[in-house]
Amino acid sequence: MHVKKGDKVMVISGKDKGKTGVILEAHPKKERVLVEGVNIVKKHTKPNQANPQGGIVSQEAPIHVSNVMLIDPKSGEPTRVGYKVEGDKKVRVAKKSGEVLDK
Repeated sequence: MHVKKGDKVMVISGKDKGKTGVILEAHPKKERVLVEGVNIVKKHTKPNQANPQGGIVSQEAPIHVSNVMLIDPKSGEPTRVGYKVEGDKKVRVAKKSGEVLDK
């Protein structure tokens, strides 16, 4: 996957197009990511220890990784991700600015 947990991304398609957020979770096998404040759904919960009253809770749902684009740390615009080998490590590189994304 071209993104990972902690990356700042922009949604490029769907009902939340244009929104930005940080990736909270990444599920590589399912090719899905959980982005903060994006794809909010209502979930009906029964009363439990954490929520004694139960009711309707709003939470983020995963979206497909192809619908998000990494934000360039230099310019703040969405960019594609490339890979480069530095020494003995493979690092991610922003295509727009050429800046290394993995520190």
